[in-house]
Amino acid sequence: MLKDLNRREFLRTSAAMGAGLYVSGKALGADVPDSRKDVINVALLGAGAQGQALMSAILKKEDPSIRFMAVCDIWEKVNLRRVSRQMEAYGKKYGFKGTPYVDYKEMLDAEKDLDAVIVATPDFWHAEHTVACMEKRLHVYCEKEMSNTIEGARRMLESQKAAGKLLQIGHQRRSNPRYLHCYDKLIKEAGLLGQITTINGQWNRSKESCEDLGWPEGTEIDEGTLQKYGFKNMNQFRNWRWYKGLGGGPIVDLGSHQIDIYTWFLGCNPKSVIASGGIDYWKDHEWYDNVMAIYEYETKEGPVRAFYQTLTTNSANGYYECFMGDEGTLVISEASSRGSVYREGWVDEAKWDPWVAKGYIEKAKGLKVVDDKSNEAVLDVRESIPAAEYKLPVEFTDPYHQPHLFNFFNAIRGTEKLNCPAEVGYETAVTVLKVNEAVSKSARLEFKDEDFQI
Repeated sequence: MLKDLNRREFLRTSAAMGAGLYVSGKALGADVPDSRKDVINVALLGAGAQGQALMSAILKKEDPSIRFMAVCDIWEKVNLRRVSRQMEAYGKKYGFKGTPYVDYKEMLDAEKDLDAVIVATPDFWHAEHTVACMEKRLHVYCEKEMSNTIEGARRMLESQKAAGKLLQIGHQRRSNPRYLHCYDKLIKEAGLLGQITTINGQWNRSKESCEDLGWPEGTEIDEGTLQKYGFKNMNQFRNWRWYKGLGGGPIVDLGSHQIDIYTWFLGCNPKSVIASGGIDYWKDHEWYDNVMAIYEYETKEGPVRAFYQTLTTNSANGYYECFMGDEGTLVISEASSRGSVYREGWVDEAKWDPWVAKGYIEKAKGLKVVDDKSNEAVLDVRESIPAAEYKLPVEFTDPYHQPHLFNFFNAIRGTEKLNCPAEVGYETAVTVLKVNEAVSKSARLEFKDEDFQI
């Protein structure tokens, strides 16, 4: 954490800037979280890899006030069996049991004491599942992408408004302490980057990590059940992200996380997008395996062009976002190993020293900075003065989704506000889903203000 702050001071600062860090009932002056007002009964709808990651992030917190009462998944022989056993083992400690279901309607009808549902089903089910939960007057945490269609996302937002319940969309970076620190302290308060003019970002994955998923022999879902829930066969069930009508391909599945950060840090929605992509390598898929997109934003300070790419054949340099201003550059990733701020060589070091003293940034050790007044500054006329590197002092080693989930739970209790409410998730869905349309039309697409509103 920040080295110049003790733990109590850091938690207070984080809460003030909406960090989404979990604060126990005791810390808030409440009774031990065992009374009905503090206990939150939860169901997990969708127990695949993502659903299991979300459940694991919650269980690792070992908070007895979050109680998994049910799990629903159509793959009985694998997902449902595995997760229901985990829930049962965990629940024995605290006197509850996660009941398994295949049909979500049956679960919602039978479970009378639920407070919230975590939706981690394939994207094309998000709208129907969320609307059904809202009709039962349940709070919902829904994984991103909010929906595979703008119409679906609109239905979700409308149902949330009608129900008056909370709907958090799973863009978990918005609750990550490192991202919150960069936005609140470095960009908004200190203005270290100056005027942001350019953004670059990527998520590159290796060929190996993008191979189609298989399944153990003898665990197949019967054809009738598959078709009932929208899948032609087991391969489509296991690899739905690659199929039109089910998911949105890598640009939606991966890019959504990072493009959401573009809009957040700039404080406005894009004005246009152009994109190039294709089924270049994975010939048996329906969605584009490689996409490169350029957004144009109009901020209060001036125009910003933002590039983003997602690759599925090479993992070089992994995934990150890079915000470039006329005075500095921020490079950040959800991976804690990457996070630095670079001061442009022409900017006086004294201008950044107060922020070092406050503990917002740390000078990188062992880096020799060459300035334009030094005799050593012998540069080619085409080169710029090297930028000085500073490190982010905020470390985050908990599961990536944990702060976002507990921000949701705390919002249910009324102690925090959602970091990614439905309105924000809807804006991101509009922004990201337009990329595939831009690729298919080979055209520049314009956004209107009303595109982001309902």
